[in-house]
Amino acid sequence: MENKNQNNEQLIEICHRLYANRFVTTTDGNVSVRLENGNIVTTRTAINKGMVTENDLVEVDNDGNPSTTQNPQSSIIHHPSTEIGMHLYIYSQRSDVNAVVHAHPPYATGFATARQPLNECLFPEVVIGLGAIPLAEYATPSTEEVANSLAPFVKVADAILLSNHGVVTYGKDLLDAYFKMEKVEHAAHITFVARMLGGEKPLSPEDIEKLRAISQQSYGKDFANKIACETSCSDEEKSVPSTSTEDIRELVRKMLNT
Repeated sequence: MENKNQNNEQLIEICHRLYANRFVTTTDGNVSVRLENGNIVTTRTAINKGMVTENDLVEVDNDGNPSTTQNPQSSIIHHPSTEIGMHLYIYSQRSDVNAVVHAHPPYATGFATARQPLNECLFPEVVIGLGAIPLAEYATPSTEEVANSLAPFVKVADAILLSNHGVVTYGKDLLDAYFKMEKVEHAAHITFVARMLGGEKPLSPEDIEKLRAISQQSYGKDFANKIACETSCSDEEKSVPSTSTEDIRELVRKMLNT
């Protein structure tokens, strides 16, 4: 964990990246980081992430109570994100996690809204970097239901799709958590395109074993405690309708005419 000023600067930068990349709109999303004293710094409620400044950050304790030491330059009392409970739950379950990012990137959130996990073994970088990206059951945002929905996955995944809601990623620091969000959205986008072109083709079990060996040898990563991605999935299980070349052309024409 870096010092407080460095964390604040990086948290603000990541908020701006989320908005610039259209991973959030209006006042959506929230970001947090764990400090050396155990407290959490997070974004306040009702703030556009593209407009976040240091005065929009709130420090809370492990129970979510705001610290009186936060924002000494401002007389305005801000409240932490209403999703702070989700962040605190993740921190309570993962001592190795020091940052959490929640956003609504379009393609990944599309899969979450269609209630389809990103759990196939499709991209070497995702297999090595994340493994499977599970889908949590729908939970009313900003309630204790969210923690309950994350419970089956929080210790065995570093990125989770939230049904009809968005995505949460977490990692050793702010950049790690944010880059995982980028990776999830990139994987969702490519999967969507592959399905438009007739369907994705998972890597074979042999391919996965080679990747795991390389991951351990080159990066020192061991995914024994993570959810394993799936190497095959029947067309019936996917429930994805086939798309003809003419269907794709018609879709492109409509997009160009809008």
